[in-house]
Amino acid sequence: MIFRQLFEADSSTYTYVLASGVGREALIIDPVRDRLEQYLQLIEDLDLKLVRAIDTHTHADHITALGELRDRTGCITVMGEFTKAQCVSQSIREGESIDLDGVRLQAVYTPGHTDESFSFVLNPSKPEAVFTGDVLLIRGSGRTDFQGGDARKSWDSIVGKLFSLPDDTIVYPAHDYRGWTASSIGEEKRCNPRIAGRTRDEYVAIMENLKLPSPKLMDIAVPANLACGKA
Repeated sequence: MIFRQLFEADSSTYTYVLASGVGREALIIDPVRDRLEQYLQLIEDLDLKLVRAIDTHTHADHITALGELRDRTGCITVMGEFTKAQCVSQSIREGESIDLDGVRLQAVYTPGHTDESFSFVLNPSKPEAVFTGDVLLIRGSGRTDFQGGDARKSWDSIVGKLFSLPDDTIVYPAHDYRGWTASSIGEEKRCNPRIAGRTRDEYVAIMENLKLPSPKLMDIAVPANLACGKA
């Protein structure tokens, strides 16, 4: 299988390209508009046909490339069913799968960072990896103080849903700020300082007292992303 993890430094965003092989159908997860040409070059180099572009949620720190990729490649844009973005071509529900030419992703509704966040499990019959967006990060979790975020729902999504995956399932988040590239469900159960050994109430207290500044591009990125990056 072809798997590429690409990094956008300004927002510390990871984007993922998956296909079953050279010359095959492909999908992309959480693409950043500023890296559009890089994605298109990679797709050309590997002789891929981009058929799906997925956002795990409405990002607040960068502008998505969903709309531009749809214009340039004819791909179908995908988000979870609770998104407020009216521009997506396909909305997906929990338990539904995206199937293309040897790659299967199953949608899991994981609210908490936002009220419309989804994660995607690779090969759900025998999970290999999960793309968690911002709800579960490596040794952390996504903030819960805007866009319908809720610390209790974040705990329930992480502990109740994602942690039910096998321990060796690789965790690929949408962001990392410390140089990690991947983790695993087992690692995060044992080592995530916000979750490991803590109760739900303790987690909520941590999340409700982070006192983080708003993302610098939030007032620009959110409206643009509700239009698939075209506003």
